[in-house]
Amino acid sequence: MLVSIIMTLIAASTPLLLASLGELVAEKSGVLNLGVEGMMLCGAVAGFAVAFSSGSMALGLLAAILAGVAAAMVFAVLALSLTANQVATGLALTIFGIGASSLIGAGFVGRTVQRLGPIFPAALSEHPILRIVFGQDVVVYLSLALVAGVSYFLRRTRAGLILRAVGENDASAHAIGYPVVAIRYAAVAFGGALAGLGGAYFSLALTPMWAERLTAGRGWIALALVVFSAWKPGRLLLGAYLFGAVMTLELQAKAAGVSWLAPEVLAMAPYLATIAVLTMMSLGRKTGRLDAPACLGKPFTAS
Repeated sequence: MLVSIIMTLIAASTPLLLASLGELVAEKSGVLNLGVEGMMLCGAVAGFAVAFSSGSMALGLLAAILAGVAAAMVFAVLALSLTANQVATGLALTIFGIGASSLIGAGFVGRTVQRLGPIFPAALSEHPILRIVFGQDVVVYLSLALVAGVSYFLRRTRAGLILRAVGENDASAHAIGYPVVAIRYAAVAFGGALAGLGGAYFSLALTPMWAERLTAGRGWIALALVVFSAWKPGRLLLGAYLFGAVMTLELQAKAAGVSWLAPEVLAMAPYLATIAVLTMMSLGRKTGRLDAPACLGKPFTAS
């Protein structure tokens, strides 16, 4: 039972980790994109539609990444090139993603595809204990590798230092010759790619089928995770798995036959935890806002 719980926890945490990691990079560049939920839904429907039509999981995952990037570029053009309000534009992107995914996925409702499976041989992936390590699919391993890669990129590379400089003081970065808008475009595109991949994980691995609003608000939890982690990839990994554990409470309670607590209460536990975390951080001595990039959400125009 413990192994089963851990496997469920890892699966539930992976899309959160991917989406929040992409948003962390975007916010490190000074861009606040509240459209994570919309980008995840675009990736979920695109990945499922392509995988179902072609029979190829690889093409489905690629389509999800491209759909997430395309949705992110809509936001980037409006917020970065046209200097529209980033909060309003992000909310509009979420609304667009909900509507577009419902329209595109109308013909795929109730259809199923073969679940994204483990990449190691059955001797390892189906072992009673070792399957915790070797029984995961490629997206799980990729998400963990991305955490390490992003952490190294932000802390140890010149490009990461430039990205952080753009997020902390865009005017100074521009004054010494760095293309602020281009760097932010790249960061937003990366965030869109991971959000799209995280969305596809719902429709290709967790479910695996298509249904309207399949992500069920996980994009908002991903946004809260970035604040919870204080914009640090390592802490983000711990936070994603912590929230993943909270999200598995409903399934584990049902499996254990808990009847004294309504399932609706358990289903809303992740969202209550999100509110609680943000409230505690805002009331704490060192708030999440003090750790945020100084130019987060502020428009930039080259003068």
